[in-house]
Amino acid sequence: MEINPIFWLILLIIFIVFELITLGLTTIWFAGGALVAYILSVAGINEIIQIIIFFVVSFALLIFTRPLAQKYVNKNATKTNIEAAVGKTAKVIERIDNINGTGKAVMDGEEWMARTENDDEIIEVGELVTVIEVKGVKIMVKKKENE
Repeated sequence: MEINPIFWLILLIIFIVFELITLGLTTIWFAGGALVAYILSVAGINEIIQIIIFFVVSFALLIFTRPLAQKYVNKNATKTNIEAAVGKTAKVIERIDNINGTGKAVMDGEEWMARTENDDEIIEVGELVTVIEVKGVKIMVKKKENE
């Protein structure tokens, strides 16, 4: 079984094209492995070694560089509404009382059911709160700290 260097070159191109289409950092790591295997193939290295090195390099790139790449590639990604809500300020429009199952707040012009983390805490109408979590259709809030 002899692997032609063209095989690795075609595989490299396929991985790069697929990465360009998806833009999801999915196959670029295997393109790196294919590039190294191509170089080994041109140098006349044994086919088994080429295949092993292809997988070793691909997975090493995936494991060690993917988290770093995602951090920088996706740093300007727009957060979803739920992710963006955490840390925002809302105004209580209905008394928040977990025990009685009441509470509403307005955040960014939208009305949300609101609850506190602590069932003993009651927040009155008109107070400002900070969103700490979104659970389904309700926001979990805490009293806004004075800044």
